[in-house]
Amino acid sequence: MRAWMNGELLPDATSPALRVSDHGFTVGDGVFETVKVVEGRPFALRLHLERLARSAAGLGLPELDQDAVRRGVAAVLDGPGLVLGRLRITYTGGPAPLGSARGDQPPTLVVVGDAMSPTPATTRVATVPWPRNERGALTGLKTTSYAENVVALAEAARRGASEAVFANLAGQLCEGTGSNVFYVVDGEVRTPTLASGCLAGVTRALVLDWCGGVEVDEPLAEVARATEIFLTSTTRDVQGVAAWDERELPAPGPVTREFAETWRRREPELLGIDLR
Repeated sequence: MRAWMNGELLPDATSPALRVSDHGFTVGDGVFETVKVVEGRPFALRLHLERLARSAAGLGLPELDQDAVRRGVAAVLDGPGLVLGRLRITYTGGPAPLGSARGDQPPTLVVVGDAMSPTPATTRVATVPWPRNERGALTGLKTTSYAENVVALAEAARRGASEAVFANLAGQLCEGTGSNVFYVVDGEVRTPTLASGCLAGVTRALVLDWCGGVEVDEPLAEVARATEIFLTSTTRDVQGVAAWDERELPAPGPVTREFAETWRRREPELLGIDLR
């Protein structure tokens, strides 16, 4: 693991570095991105930084210096090559008085890189009873306020699944804790629209662009008609769903395999860092 913080590469990524009064730590006042690394090169970095900047603006944080983030990424990756890994880019409100109000200190910017294991081709998911609020102040923002996801993922794990899936307040399919959901009904590949409250996943957008699919908001129960289901995310890429709650599914099915193959073929197009 290697870490860079506020312009400096840390000598030891496990050493204390963050102020205990940092607003990202005390109240979750921050945004983040996870970026996959393949053979030492980040995937779709520009797209992730654009979303990070949108999230920061939506949270009311100071304008993100994307060039500074690129320098941090380059510094973290300028070492033993990560054959397969991830970057965690975190941008917070910086040190502040205890409480919800922000202080007058500069924001905190951290880039951490570490190895990760390959994701299995299939997984199991579980529906959880807590809905996403598609009208909330943080809807569509990738913030560090992830406690709701922690609780949902723990429930999914208790039921033998690796991902939890939410409906929204309208009872429509929304998203997973860290993934977007695609499903095949009557031969058509569908996924919820952003109006459902789901995150605008980078992988989701690329799958729609490279492979196709229809954005539609439907009741969660509609997924019961699906002949195939798959998840997309930075760490999962395109991952087939072999079971949803108690229902077993063929996975990866033919559509899932086709989308996954297209993904593998086109992934090299977006590997690298643009330092301009």
